[in-house]
Amino acid sequence: MPADTALIVIDVQNDFCPGGALAVAGGDEIVPGVNALMAEAGAVVLTQDWHPAAHSSFASQHPGKAPLETVEMSYGTQVLWPDHCVQGSVGAAFHPDLATDRADLVVRKGFRREVDSYSAFFENDHATPTGLEGYLRTRGISRLVMVGLATDFCVAFSAIDAARLGFEVEVRRELCRAIDANGSLDAALAGMREAGVTVR
Repeated sequence: MPADTALIVIDVQNDFCPGGALAVAGGDEIVPGVNALMAEAGAVVLTQDWHPAAHSSFASQHPGKAPLETVEMSYGTQVLWPDHCVQGSVGAAFHPDLATDRADLVVRKGFRREVDSYSAFFENDHATPTGLEGYLRTRGISRLVMVGLATDFCVAFSAIDAARLGFEVEVRRELCRAIDANGSLDAALAGMREAGVTVR
């Protein structure tokens, strides 16, 4: 990869892999390919879902609600999830085979109880930045290659935000896996393409 290109590895964590609290089918299958791509990248950023135990996106915090149902938050509609990626837990840890020593930066997201954060760039209020944009700009990076979990949520939100911020963005589908709930994958692919993201 050219020096102005960064590999962004989204949420390759135990809870999103088989056996985890919010398992994405085949989530662990991408790890060898992601590691191989890291070896080619001039810059590597890992993102990590990092929720407090009583996060507002957990269905357990909303009596009568089940995972994948929705609620209205101050910032819009929020999908509810099983408790997952709780700070400091085994589930929140990166997959043990992921080559984390290649990372230049780890961005933790979703650590504020009252707002979820799918994107590597903004929380779900679409206003509160994570700081990743500034880091990439100061490194002289203008192109991003994105891989990880899940295609239709955190990968798509990150890719669309990056494109809107003016980065050239490519998503490698073979190194992503999707939840695909209620047509979410098709919607995410369409949204990414509409935003100018190259989906391979």
